[in-house]
Amino acid sequence: MSQFISVFDMLKIGVGPSSSHTLGPWKAAQQWISKLKKTAVFLKADAIQIDLYGSLSLTGKGHATDIAVLMGLSGADPEYIPIAEIDETIQSIKESGLLYLNNERMISFSLESIHFQKAFLPFHSNGMTFTAYHQSKVISQETYYSIGGGFVIQDDDILVDKVELTKQNFPFSINRAIQLEAYCKKQNLSISEIVFENELILRSKDTIDKELQRIWDTMLECMYIGCHTKGFLPGGLQVKRRAFDTHSKLIKGTRYSNPKEWITAIRSTEVKFREILKWVSCFALSVNEVNASLGRVVTAPTNGSAGVIPAVLMYYLVIENHKANFEQIQKFLLTASKIGSIFKENATISAAMGGCQAEIGVSSAMAAAALTELLGGTPSQCLVAAEIAMEHHLGLTCDPIAGLVQIPCIERNAMGAIKAINAAEMALETNPNEVKVPLDTVIDTMWKTAKDMNKKYKETSEGGLAVTVRMVDC
Repeated sequence: MSQFISVFDMLKIGVGPSSSHTLGPWKAAQQWISKLKKTAVFLKADAIQIDLYGSLSLTGKGHATDIAVLMGLSGADPEYIPIAEIDETIQSIKESGLLYLNNERMISFSLESIHFQKAFLPFHSNGMTFTAYHQSKVISQETYYSIGGGFVIQDDDILVDKVELTKQNFPFSINRAIQLEAYCKKQNLSISEIVFENELILRSKDTIDKELQRIWDTMLECMYIGCHTKGFLPGGLQVKRRAFDTHSKLIKGTRYSNPKEWITAIRSTEVKFREILKWVSCFALSVNEVNASLGRVVTAPTNGSAGVIPAVLMYYLVIENHKANFEQIQKFLLTASKIGSIFKENATISAAMGGCQAEIGVSSAMAAAALTELLGGTPSQCLVAAEIAMEHHLGLTCDPIAGLVQIPCIERNAMGAIKAINAAEMALETNPNEVKVPLDTVIDTMWKTAKDMNKKYKETSEGGLAVTVRMVDC
């Protein structure tokens, strides 16, 4: 069987602050409920217990893992739920001691039924177990693993979000960069065209267009909200939102009333080199400030790295090509998703498994390849751009202060976006035949580095900045 990770698996709409610690547990809870509903267990359960293990336990509070699990058990959809309803639902559970299971039946529930277990399960560092009881007897117990980017598996599963297709009905079977490059040369197609042909096996052109437009609209709205919201981020660190002040200085009083008019307004401003750097950083910061506030973002490929791809795409739209339209947006997202899926299949996009190189590094590589295609680069140069971007993120640790996706996470998105643009420019001046390090090699190196990295630097808040900087100092 041939396996395929869709663009809509790599770019998911969900709620922040973390795809592995928030969106993944949310989806795991939904999957467990779905299993219960296939039997009489759903109607019998009178009590529920949730055990969070490893990284989910160590940084779960800061990543809102407990909140995400409760929202999943309540039957809420992270793609569509009004953000304000999250606080309302959690407050209702706290005050009433009742959980409206899947929005269908009430059961007694206490927040103390969520147990933070510091032990690591052997299969993956982001493990969680859901247990249902009837008259104090266990009637269901299932363990799930959130493996990054909102992907959820059980230990005997293939990726739940993968779609299996036979080689006969699947035009391009690709899990390595060298295969992608070969298909592009043989078919004389761009990366985005190859990806689009694969997607057509799963859904119609109209559906692909509609869903990619929805993804971009979510990214744009996220940047817009972040640039127009001031104050401090939740969580206790008192981190000030910076996108608002930066944006206010850059926009220079230009008038607009919605996100699409906003793009036109930015294009009309006089932009110099320093302003370009500031704009790109502003776009990236805005997304991850929304993410840190439990706002709606697009995992790209994760929530913690959600700012890189929209920032680089926005850079192209407002700086590089004022005539760009949905065609260019679509190409960018398709190309980026394919690069991300190759990392996903051959390494990891989970900081809990690979450190921040697996999140910011991968997102930067995705954006670099996509930008290179839009700037006229060949498929080979796109792969060079992805390699350059990742090569200069190798070894990057994940050490969030207080387990919050704020310091250093938000700034790293800005740095990843700038590196992606730089990598694209370098790749466009590169002869791919002279490249010493192929993309597949750097992916393999990233995975080896991930396995060698001490686990305290993998989203546990037990090393790096998380222990050298105290909350009281912030």
